[in-house]
Amino acid sequence: MRLGISPRMLRYRETLGLLPAVRTRSGTGRHRQFAGAEVDAVALGLAIEQRYDISPAALAFGLRVLTDPAARAQVAEFGRRIGRIRPLPAMAMDFEKERALRMLGSPAPGRTQTGSRARPAASNG
Repeated sequence: MRLGISPRMLRYRETLGLLPAVRTRSGTGRHRQFAGAEVDAVALGLAIEQRYDISPAALAFGLRVLTDPAARAQVAEFGRRIGRIRPLPAMAMDFEKERALRMLGSPAPGRTQTGSRARPAASNG
């Protein structure tokens, strides 16, 4: 292969899910035939690893986080807990909640059907 990596490294990358699906060249299944697009995909993965100084396993986990909603949520929560990801401000959360309620056709708490804020009742004293 013209990427300059060993067959052993290719097999390792395959176990991590970092190789595109390819056709086998012979009936034995031992040799794979990579077309230009597949070689380009592997080269992109190698370039990402080099640019960001990460291992193939780290790249594979990055792909998992992008494709697995549960993993994404847990990594995001971890990031918030260690201060690497800032939580949304409370006002933004309120805005999103009101927007969702409007989409559902329900007035937000403290609002009338017309969308104006309900005035609190005056207290006597």
